[in-house]
Amino acid sequence: MYIFSVNAKAKKDRDDGIKEGQLVPFIVYINFIDLFGAEQLCKVYLMRAGFTEIEIEKRKLVPSSLTDDPRVVAADKAMAEAIKSGYMIQMFDE
Repeated sequence: MYIFSVNAKAKKDRDDGIKEGQLVPFIVYINFIDLFGAEQLCKVYLMRAGFTEIEIEKRKLVPSSLTDDPRVVAADKAMAEAIKSGYMIQMFDE
């Protein structure tokens, strides 16, 4: 699994108060074994969510020892969701 710190621009105004062109920070969990593939999936999921100009700032590999530890997974709801569904996108509030 990989965790990415990402900035992306909204393509249009959204119901959650984000305006068209606004730069929004995200943390994205991608449960994929290959870094290149995980980066591409990250971009695709954000595009599908209505964002463009996606810039991945930081990348971190989560060791399988953590994703296999039920205590760690129980403590990190975003990680648990990524393990279950393959990914998790979390928008940061500023």
